[in-house]
Amino acid sequence: MTRLSVAEELESAADRIADISRADLQVILRRAALMLRNVSGVPLEPATEDALNSIAAEMNIGRSDLIQIVLREWLETNAYLPVRTVDEESETDGSA
Repeated sequence: MTRLSVAEELESAADRIADISRADLQVILRRAALMLRNVSGVPLEPATEDALNSIAAEMNIGRSDLIQIVLREWLETNAYLPVRTVDEESETDGSA
């Protein structure tokens, strides 16, 4: 289960709090607690931290999303991951 799916599950439970059973709520909260316990941050130098925050704000994305993008692109560029191919015929969100 990913952090995003746990967050969505928590939001969904909050939206239907009157209808959710105590047992289901307990399971959701325990998953969230486990996920939070297992999160470890990477300490960064202040200059790096500032640069990441500025770029994330400029791109209008979250800091963790930016880190994932940068890391994936670095791994692809250095041949640690296969380069993703984009289907030219597919619809995409955003602009080039």
